[in-house]
Amino acid sequence: MKIERVTEGLSLKRDLDSGTEGQRNAVLEILENVKKNGDQALLDYTAKFDGIRLDSLKVTAEEIEEAYKLVPEDVVGYIREAAENIRSYHSRQVRQSWITTEADGTILGQKITPLDAVGVYVPGGTAAYPSSVLMNVIPAQVAGVGRIAMVSPPGKDGKLPAGVLVAANESGVREIYKVGGAQAIGALAYGTDTIKAVDKITGPGNIYVALAKREVFGNVDIDMIAGPSEIVVLADGEVGNPDYIAADLLSQAEHDRRASSVLVTPSMELAEKVSEEVEKQLASLPRVEIASASIRDYGAIYVTETMEQAIEAVNELAPEHLEIMTVDPIGIIGQIRHAGAIFLGENSSEPIGDYFAGPNHVLPTNGTARFSSPLNVDDFVKKSSIISYSKKAVMDNGHKIAALARLEGLEAHARAVEQRLK
Repeated sequence: MKIERVTEGLSLKRDLDSGTEGQRNAVLEILENVKKNGDQALLDYTAKFDGIRLDSLKVTAEEIEEAYKLVPEDVVGYIREAAENIRSYHSRQVRQSWITTEADGTILGQKITPLDAVGVYVPGGTAAYPSSVLMNVIPAQVAGVGRIAMVSPPGKDGKLPAGVLVAANESGVREIYKVGGAQAIGALAYGTDTIKAVDKITGPGNIYVALAKREVFGNVDIDMIAGPSEIVVLADGEVGNPDYIAADLLSQAEHDRRASSVLVTPSMELAEKVSEEVEKQLASLPRVEIASASIRDYGAIYVTETMEQAIEAVNELAPEHLEIMTVDPIGIIGQIRHAGAIFLGENSSEPIGDYFAGPNHVLPTNGTARFSSPLNVDDFVKKSSIISYSKKAVMDNGHKIAALARLEGLEAHARAVEQRLK
């Protein structure tokens, strides 16, 4: 793993992948075809891209029943326990509608309303992601969303991974469709005979899924444009265990060839030990090809002069996942301005957050933690303002409102208020 000293002027930011012109054109063509031909386009693209000609897009009760036979009973129990932890955490995020009454009789408030329908995209391809089901579905349920439709690309056997189906069923999802890629995003955005349109689409996917979400935004809402996974470990060299750090860096590297794993430390000794340990652990990983490419192209160890400089480097990186392995991790939190999820201490390995602890693992990537948050209950509700002005309030403030309207050159606005003053 390459080691680099952080010097003044060194940019640590990663470029956002906006796709190529060819990829965007392909996505536009797919979306237009889905809009025009509906289910037939979905079936054709599934045959073309996933290698299976389906008779039906919807997952059947028999397929779900079969999935339970393929997942060990104890693992089903772990899925249920993880779901409980996630539900418990997100239930604390629920906001209530509120109303306040002013002395002059004015009533103001905010009405919280859950979205009617949400589409959840669960990636397929190189791995199955039951955890993505839980993390997207449960906050939507906690928010009170009435309808949740899940889409995911089938394997060459025409089925979804058993773990994904079990997680979906345990979460209470009743609409599960075997379709992935940009075509699935098109179906959720525009609707087909089988898949009714939704109001918002959440969930990560490949570059084609990301580009499709970008294109349909406005027609529907989306959670974010998710990039490859990333982790930054901040360690002081005093308590940082090289074995733990290397393992945690590799836990992200195995996700994707473009995943990013970074250690930031003021200790050259720790940097060298971690670099050696990464190479050692890498050799025995089942997904060694993917992890090796990730470490080679997007892995780095940045050595700083001081811990203060290391913290600033972390804030510039604005990582999706940040692990703090220092003598006093709690004391450092206040200085961290940008991170999607923060893991404190050597026992808080990033996969704990991915699967079980409760906080959401759908997090801002590519430095967007500078301005965005993890997926949460607020993402599945909308807020309406409530205004009820009393006669007294109109008489007291009407002339002020009319003056502000005329300042903007909007005479009809001013007259609409002045009608009440007569």
